[in-house]
Parts: sequence; structure tokens; C-alpha cells
Amino acid sequence: MLQRYLGFWDCNPTTLIPLSPSDSALLYEMMGGSDKIMARGRQLHDEAEYFYAQEIVNKLVQAQPQNKAAKDLLADIFEQIGYQQENPGLRNSFLAATYQLRTGIPQGETASSSSPDVIRAMSTELFLDFLAVRMDSQKAENMRFTINLITPDNGEKFLVELENATLTNIEGFQSPNPDLTLTINRSDLEQAMMGKKTLEALIADGTAKTQGNVAILKQLASLMVDFDPRFEIMPATKAGGVEVPHMAAFQAEDVVHADPYQAVPRQAIAE
Repeated sequence: MLQRYLGFWDCNPTTLIPLSPSDSALLYEMMGGSDKIMARGRQLHDEAEYFYAQEIVNKLVQAQPQNKAAKDLLADIFEQIGYQQENPGLRNSFLAATYQLRTGIPQGETASSSSPDVIRAMSTELFLDFLAVRMDSQKAENMRFTINLITPDNGEKFLVELENATLTNIEGFQSPNPDLTLTINRSDLEQAMMGKKTLEALIADGTAKTQGNVAILKQLASLMVDFDPRFEIMPATKAGGVEVPHMAAFQAEDVVHADPYQAVPRQAIAE
């Protein structure tokens, strides 16, 4: 049960209820203050001991988010670790944090994940899971309902349930006593999924049919949250965001790799 609900755990109780990053960072003042941490961090960076360096310099940035010298050093450390990663997920994580530390969170347009092609390719189950991810669980406390969703054109049936501030769905099942039964073709449901029409409008014109408490749909809609993908990865970077110019497809800054496992940007080579 521990593995299912907590994920990997080394069974050391110290790591079971750890301090937050910002709280634990303050303890690193016992090392003698920020100057000693910076000096040791630079030394470790110059010795290519990047993982040791990130451990202590990250603590300093967490404790002193406005310390520009510490953020610049941590960006240099993250950059070197990122360039050495062959896994694109790891590489992107380190380099995204590097960018944010140096320039703040990028502003401007963000990619849309609700284009017609994406919506049509999304399964109904995946869409319901997406609603669960978007839901504000704090608003859903003490709220409970059950919905039977039927899409006749593709023969799908779902049991959608809100309980314990969690929205779940089970394909192929129906509740014998649902609070609401919603019957709508999947092709028509896509209009609501794309935001072109509301479910209330589809019900009003007869496209969707309901039995039970229709007000539940408004309750569900009130729980949804629109996420801003431009969130802080590193502390105190939101206010320093810069406008990012639009680049042509596949355009990227030129990078010279001095060594496949010790890559550095062209600017660093020039220096």
C-alpha cells in the first residue's frame, strides 16, 4: 500500500515527512553563510562535480531567491548537467531551469492543446481524466455526485463519480442510481471538448439528452481550473519574465559540442 500511494520510498523515516525546500535551505547557513557556499559551489563547478555543486547552490537559491550571483551560478551548473544528458526529458528539465534562472519565465503566447485534431484524437476516457487533472480539489470538498455518460454513436458508456474531492471514471460501467444521466454522441461532445459550445447549449437544442439533476454540470464546470504553463520552476523567477520572440520551426541557437559528455555553449568556448 505504501508503494501504491507514496511511490518510491527508501524506508528512511527522515525522508517520509521532509522539510520543504525553502525551509530546509535555511539550515545550510550552518555551513558558514552564502559566501562559503558560493565559493565551494564555484570550486565544485570548476572541478566538473556538477551534481555536488547543484546540491549546495540550489539550497542557497531556495533560501535567498533574490541572490542573483547564486542564481547565475546554479544556472551554469544546470546548463552543464543538461548538456550532458542524452535523455531529452532530463535535458529539457535542466535547460528550462537554466533559462528561467537567467531570464525569468518566458512571456507571450503558449501552445494550444485543444485544436480540433487533438480533440478528435483524444479518447473519451482521456478527456475525462483531463477534467480530473484540471479540477480544484479544495473546491470539491464535501461535494458528491454520480454521472452516467453514454455516447451512442461509438457505443461507449462511462461511470463518472466525484467523491472525496476526486473525480474518477470507469469505462463500461453505469450506476444503477445516478444523479445524472447524460446521453450525447461523441461527435457532438467534441464541440464541448473544444469549447465551441457549452453542454447547456447542447442540451437546450436537443443535441444532448439528460435525466436527473442537470445542475450537476454547472457544479462540475465551477471546479475546473485553467492552468498557466508559465509557472515557476525556480523561486523568484516569475517577475523577471521576458518576451520571447517567435522563432521559425526547428530554429535554435547554435551550440558547439566540445565533447559528447562535456558539452558547453559556443559563448563559453569563446570566453
